[in-house]
Amino acid sequence: MTTPGHAISGAELLAHLEAQISSAARLLASILGQGTSIRARDVEAVLGHMTDVQTEMSHRGRLEAQRTDLLERAGVALGVTAAAVTLDAMAALIAPGEADQARRLSAELRGLLTEIAREHGLNRALMRQELAFLDHLTRLIGQEPSAGYRRPGPAPFGSSAKHRVLDLQA
Repeated sequence: MTTPGHAISGAELLAHLEAQISSAARLLASILGQGTSIRARDVEAVLGHMTDVQTEMSHRGRLEAQRTDLLERAGVALGVTAAAVTLDAMAALIAPGEADQARRLSAELRGLLTEIAREHGLNRALMRQELAFLDHLTRLIGQEPSAGYRRPGPAPFGSSAKHRVLDLQA
């Protein structure tokens, strides 16, 4: 890695993209495993995959710091802000062959990140569904009313509301 303030090298950019892809692939594997575990209702495996996801997200945080450094240095070399730096702009700073490889790796990374987002969304929906079912079963077992709306009026028969049928005094 070059020192801050120096332009980026092609090898450095390619190494960073490859590290991002490796991390995204590990994250996707954990999320896919989590989905399988959710469907199998294997709570311990779901929790294990959640730990794996958290670990990988921590690693991705470090990669994001490296990415920011690359963008800042490229921005200085290009005379623009880091936010304005694109991959095509960075390509002007490296050899044409490396630029082509960086574009291929970037496309691969975008594909992985799209798949991660899709699978994570599915897992969240599956977990919500499982929790809603569990909530329903718990209410049935405990003979509790559902948390939803009901018609106004007296509480349904068998509910925990108290009714006075006769109020007699001697």
